Amino acid sequence: MTPPDAGFDALASLLRVRAGIELTRAKLYLVESRLGPMARARGFVSASAFLEQLARDGIGDVLATDLVEAMLNNETFFFRDIQPFDMLQQRILPQLREARAASRRIRIWCAASSTGQEPYSVAMLFAEDRSRWDGWTIDIVGTDISRRAIARARSGLYSQFEVQRGLSVHRLMAHFEKAGEHWALSPAIRAMVRFQPINLLGPWALGAPFDVILCRNVLMYLAQDSKQDILARIHRNLSPDGRLVLGAAETVLGVSDAFVPDRQNRGLYLPVSGFQPPAFARAG
Repeated sequence: MTPPDAGFDALASLLRVRAGIELTRAKLYLVESRLGPMARARGFVSASAFLEQLARDGIGDVLATDLVEAMLNNETFFFRDIQPFDMLQQRILPQLREARAASRRIRIWCAASSTGQEPYSVAMLFAEDRSRWDGWTIDIVGTDISRRAIARARSGLYSQFEVQRGLSVHRLMAHFEKAGEHWALSPAIRAMVRFQPINLLGPWALGAPFDVILCRNVLMYLAQDSKQDILARIHRNLSPDGRLVLGAAETVLGVSDAFVPDRQNRGLYLPVSGFQPPAFARAG
């Protein structure tokens, strides 16, 4: 007979191993709300009954992927928490423009980019100041563990509800066209962003170091050792004078010595020169 908590424990273990997500019993409500539709589609009366069956029978690889996808928090919107974008536009990008005058190239990585609103928001900043960046190579990369989210991001199609969240009427008219029930992002903005599926716990194949890495509202869901590993590898993939941007509710303090907070800007972190990653940090 399966213990009553075995289903939850199996799910929590799966999320921990596959995505580094720490699922506690305080978030039991999320299990029913996010897995309920999947459970009912398979003939179960509840997510709990579905998970109990999985605990008895085991979880195959395809179903494991579906479970992780269903439990992810894909909340995002254009210019979310506007302060980081103001900081990019008013301080970080002007500094990088001066520092990269010789190469005329800037690389930006939006980790955990979900359905693409964050990297596309960054692209709009460059597009709206086009004359300043004429002749520059702007490489914006958006990654996410969810292949479904990546596919949606690549499509550049957003609902009325999605474009109303964070976009001014001016930006909507400048960068989108109505396409049936959706709004289609302009080809020029879409061409500025490259998307690829990446699990932050796995290997990263992202090329040259980045000048700015936005890793917002993802570390807060992860286990402590996963945070430490990811921050160590972000340090490795960031230019010595690069910048890391975290979410408003996130910090490196008490987690990693790889970065120090910028004293003038909340959520902005500077890489520590000479940082030695812990022995358990993965390659990549």
